[in-house]
Amino acid sequence: MAEKLFLEVVTPQKAVVSEEAEIVVAPGSEGEFGALKGHTTFLTSLNMGTLRYKDANGKERLLFINGGFAEVLPNKVTILAESAERRQDIDVNRAQEAKGRAEQRLGTKAANLDLVRAEAALRRAIDRIRVAGMK
Repeated sequence: MAEKLFLEVVTPQKAVVSEEAEIVVAPGSEGEFGALKGHTTFLTSLNMGTLRYKDANGKERLLFINGGFAEVLPNKVTILAESAERRQDIDVNRAQEAKGRAEQRLGTKAANLDLVRAEAALRRAIDRIRVAGMK
């Protein structure tokens, strides 16, 4: 049986995950990284994307995280995220509506369009839909 490490995912509003995990895979700013028990200590910023982990029973779990920081210790991974949603907590209809709005904004090519913000909104919606298991 694989050794476990402790995973905590915390946002400014609440603790989203606080449980043992076999492995944690996160979207680091320098690329995706994985951590197992005994990993070398490091600190990194996170990109928006999917956080995957196997819980203590070996079941894969997914979360959408919207940036933040990760601290990896030999026996613990702490994720401090701007926002985080478990797969089952994502409102797919809301995410699909946000995707449509972002696509519409990007399609207008208006002079006052905040391109960076519109592209981030589109990516966030697409990532949330992907984590929820929709295409």
